[in-house]
Amino acid sequence: MSALRIPDIEAFEERAAIAEYDGGLTRLQAESLAATQQGFASAGAYWRWLADYVVNRGLG
Repeated sequence: MSALRIPDIEAFEERAAIAEYDGGLTRLQAESLAATQQGFASAGAYWRWLADYVVNRGLG
């Protein structure tokens, strides 16, 4: 994933919810699926990137 591209948070949340409720996955499995669809290795990598972006680059 490019360091300059901000992940699509809405798409991530929507994809994870669909995978969890309609697909029968656990929340962690669903978030990992959503994260990989945006080019991250895992849900943990997605959340770490997002937290780093908010803390170090600021939002708003």
